[in-house]
Amino acid sequence: MKNNLFFVPLIFISFLFPIQAHAQEAPRLADRIVAHVNENIVLKSEIDQSVADYLRQAQVSGQNIEFSRELWFEFLESAINNYVLLEKAEIDSITVSDEQVNMQMDQRIRQLTAQAGSEQALEQAFGKSIIQLRADFRENFREQMIANQVQQQKRSSITITRPEVEEFFNNIPTDSLPTIPEQVSLSQIVKIPPARGDAKERARKFAEQLRDSIVVHGKSIEELARRHSADRGSAQNGGLLPLMSLDELVPEYSAAAAALQPGGISKVVETQFGFHVIQLNRRIGDRIETNHILITVNENELDEEYAINRLNTLRDSILTNPDVKFAQVARTESEDPNTANYGGKVFDPQTGDRLIALNRLDPSMYRIVLLMDEEGAISEPKSFTLQSQNQKAYRIVRLDKQVPEHVANLDQDYERIKNIALQQKQFRIMQNWLQELRNDIYIDYKIDVPWKETTL
Repeated sequence: MKNNLFFVPLIFISFLFPIQAHAQEAPRLADRIVAHVNENIVLKSEIDQSVADYLRQAQVSGQNIEFSRELWFEFLESAINNYVLLEKAEIDSITVSDEQVNMQMDQRIRQLTAQAGSEQALEQAFGKSIIQLRADFRENFREQMIANQVQQQKRSSITITRPEVEEFFNNIPTDSLPTIPEQVSLSQIVKIPPARGDAKERARKFAEQLRDSIVVHGKSIEELARRHSADRGSAQNGGLLPLMSLDELVPEYSAAAAALQPGGISKVVETQFGFHVIQLNRRIGDRIETNHILITVNENELDEEYAINRLNTLRDSILTNPDVKFAQVARTESEDPNTANYGGKVFDPQTGDRLIALNRLDPSMYRIVLLMDEEGAISEPKSFTLQSQNQKAYRIVRLDKQVPEHVANLDQDYERIKNIALQQKQFRIMQNWLQELRNDIYIDYKIDVPWKETTL
């Protein structure tokens, strides 16, 4: 863990990597203060436990990392750095609100619940209830968020000029310049096939029958969700959606669930995803935990021909009429909310870049691009799964730009090189900045440290 600047609080490692980390509490050894940071103390037991949790998680993840004296001291230094950042935050009056902490905790609890498989499995892994976990780690969350804000505030003040980028690039040996794979920038217009005939009404009636089974006949919503819900992500957990803020859910779902009392069952609710039967389990402020059953129209009852014909009409209009622009049509016609507002532009989901390496495209998009040989070409309608709504859809794709494989150079890759150069500059400056902060704060080691050529 060579990452002192971008620090994760070490007593928090077990919460970030929970599975098996606390299935059994490690026996606490005789404690000892190993460092003072102003009025804060760092205990040997805290570092020991953090290292043990880290090694245990590494083993679960298939990484072969062994305990070492160096590793132990890296964790100690990270703990000290975190206290230094918190001291800086106090000087600069940097705080986070309870609402911000709650939102971050909710998000993390959802991630952990998904990893564990259920809230029950998560509680078993920790040996604590969800309520206890929140109570135990709330202040760790708060401290980490404050430390992150301190670092981000400093990092955002660091910029880089073009001469600095050019100097960075020119210092790279020619034989060490990387080869940039072929890249493309793309735009798309998406259409979701509507239900054919009365298929939508049949889906609604089926949802109503399931609701009657729960309300009238006492059936379990968890059992029915496992058997019938189209939301396969939650269906395996009985339709459970862990605590979420109301504004994280689509408005129709939020409104229906928020109107319920705990244990109540909603009427059938229609959203962009389909028809829901919702049970409110609990509400804490503006956060709710629910179970739901999602019923959608079967794929074989979708009018795919309508979607294909509509996309063909739009494609012909764009290709034959210079006044019809792809971006404007995407804004008004596309049914993919993630790209429509940007004129259909597709972005790399991890980096946010417009240029995407071919090997990073999803398979269905990759097959489309392989058949396009010039910029401005627009594909014929092709089917794919619209992930944001987990629905079958069709799209036409325009090849906006194509950059062949090449050796990195400033003309074609300036933004990429600039980002790398900026990251390196930020790292250097922040290392020096953190050392300056440490010099202004009282740090007293209560053990021998290796850089003083002594032993633990």
